[in-house]
Amino acid sequence: MNSSITEKAQLLPPITLQEMSCIKLMNRTDTKFVATAEQLHAFLLAVQGEYFIQEINDKRIASYHTTYFDTDDYQMYNMHHCGRTTREKIRVRTYLDNGDTFFEIKNKNNHGRTKKKRISIQGHDSVDKELETVVPFMAKHAWYSIEEVTPVIENWFNRITLVNYGKTERLTIDFNLKFHHLKSDGRDKLDKVAIIELKRDGNVPSPAINILRDLRIKRSGFSKYCIGSALTNTSLKRNNFKERLTMILKMENKL
Repeated sequence: MNSSITEKAQLLPPITLQEMSCIKLMNRTDTKFVATAEQLHAFLLAVQGEYFIQEINDKRIASYHTTYFDTDDYQMYNMHHCGRTTREKIRVRTYLDNGDTFFEIKNKNNHGRTKKKRISIQGHDSVDKELETVVPFMAKHAWYSIEEVTPVIENWFNRITLVNYGKTERLTIDFNLKFHHLKSDGRDKLDKVAIIELKRDGNVPSPAINILRDLRIKRSGFSKYCIGSALTNTSLKRNNFKERLTMILKMENKL
């Protein structure tokens, strides 16, 4: 998937991080879509004339490493599986291209709005060494204390970030997903699907919506934490994710 995506990414005009600084979207509505590799290629061609592509140090495809935390009985996973609209995720995310690492808390409310809070930390495995910062941060923003959670799954992926010309929204496109469950030691990867996520404040008109519809790229919830966990830990409940998992595995030609 990579070489073709790289070629199409070069067709879009670049935008720098500094130019994107006005697009915070820390209190936002997220809408996710799942695309095949072929649909993604068509989408990147179709958004020309509507979107910039983020470019950092001459790179347009970024690499990420994320570790998600949960309780020993997987309360955060099970809340999502049971359809709770109000839920939380706790994670460490490293931007592999420059090494920047953040401890992040994401809360989603019953109106579909997502709030993200984060603090910078020294390294991907340094949470236990930075408790003086992490503990009060969690006390202020999280439902759990650091003693109640533990790392459960890590993932790696590539990302393209698009910004519409009006600078009112951000589109992220994640692909080449790899998962490793730290409790079961299960591993899996998704290299034939892409997750397109539209991030905007409120219901600002989006140029992408019509393009996605025309290409028959379907809206579908996709939590990298939950889907990755369901694929790599067979002891977890997965009935409510079964339809989504079946769709993804068919797109991956694994069924």
